[in-house]
Amino acid sequence: MAKYEILARQIKEQIERGIWLENEKLPSLRKQARQTGYSLMTVLHAYQMLESQGLISSHERSGFIVAAAARPASENKVQTAEAVSINDFVYEVLQASRDPHMFSLGFAYPDPALYPRHHLNKSIAAAAQQISLTSAMDNLPPGNPELRQIIAKRYAARGMNISPDEIVITAGALEALSLSLQSCTRPGDWVVIESPVFYGAMQALERLGLKAITVTVSPQNGLDIDALERAFQNHPVKACWLMSSFQNPVGYSLNDDKKQQIARLLKTYGVTLIEDDVYAELYTGQTPPMPIKHFVEDGNSLLCSSFSKSLVAGYRIGWVAAGRQSLDIQKQQLMSTLATSAPVQLSLVDYLSTKNYESHLKQLRKKLITRKKAMLACLEVLLQDVATIHAQEGGYFLWIECQPHVNAMDIYREALRLHITIAPGKLFSLHDEFNHCFRLNASFELNEARRTLLKKLTGYIINITRSGD
Repeated sequence: MAKYEILARQIKEQIERGIWLENEKLPSLRKQARQTGYSLMTVLHAYQMLESQGLISSHERSGFIVAAAARPASENKVQTAEAVSINDFVYEVLQASRDPHMFSLGFAYPDPALYPRHHLNKSIAAAAQQISLTSAMDNLPPGNPELRQIIAKRYAARGMNISPDEIVITAGALEALSLSLQSCTRPGDWVVIESPVFYGAMQALERLGLKAITVTVSPQNGLDIDALERAFQNHPVKACWLMSSFQNPVGYSLNDDKKQQIARLLKTYGVTLIEDDVYAELYTGQTPPMPIKHFVEDGNSLLCSSFSKSLVAGYRIGWVAAGRQSLDIQKQQLMSTLATSAPVQLSLVDYLSTKNYESHLKQLRKKLITRKKAMLACLEVLLQDVATIHAQEGGYFLWIECQPHVNAMDIYREALRLHITIAPGKLFSLHDEFNHCFRLNASFELNEARRTLLKKLTGYIINITRSGD
């Protein structure tokens, strides 16, 4: 099949899934070429082929427009631990991070100063002016249709055809992940999670009464795929909660080959994938990573994300690309939070439609790279040979591995005394194998005062390390 035929087929599927609507302008030839990597001539031939099929039409000075009734009117709606207990400790750590005088290296979000606050405030004002008495009803599950359309188009630009009908807007990614778990499990079911793992996964399992099987994630190699298969072989696993790009806390990203291996295992054993993709926009280089969902053939996967890490934390807007689980998740949401904030959804529609989100993302990625390199260089000098600092490309976390006899909880308590927060390894595990590790947020700019605080904390680490030798 020729390249232009492949591209034409992709765009046709996007139109059928409702990513591009009737009478809507397609990306220009140049923009489509940039997004897909094809030549201008290949894109032109693809558009001409779609035009000959009656799916799009060309208009002078307007480019190519989706033809009326191009989308079929029929079926487009998309209809091992026995007990987990982590919530009390999570609460303790998060409460410490609320203190505005803390150097919040245990914070899970990027430095708030990196968010485009001025533009976001304008969008909130614009949303307030247009909100109506019916806005709450208009934004009930699955959420604001314009926002879901925008998210679908962003996936399409990455090469993933996800219909707006599959997308459910949620109160942050954690609600998306929890609702996804509820949709495919019952209390007492087995769920595979990573180790170390984002603590929200353990909180969700605790709340839902689910049993956990942990599979190791190493900073050097990522998820142990052989161990994942053994877990599938030895237990009746219902779901698998994974983070394939910039994993929290170790920062590792799986390559496409490993993602395809995981997709094959999920299909073989009939396990539902719940994928946490909140850091996907924070990549280095020119190409965004593809999630495991991209390689899952039977559609038995739920892809969860949010704007909390890339745009603004306080809005608490996430989503799940739920596929055939979409309707069930909407019903679950109606019984819990009812709906996601209508004004916040409207303000995001305004920002994403009128402001340059891509420009913000480019600047954000550059600053994160620069700040992470600066903190890594500082810590390498300060810690010397007493700890291993794992720094991956993308994201903004550093994973610090101390010597085995060092207890990171001691470091955590000393850090609090110095008005610093860190995220100790205990926060990311059901067991004790990471008690000598901790996670640092490297998104903050290092001024002289912060360097002094780091010097004091690392001096303490050096002392307790050498005193135990």
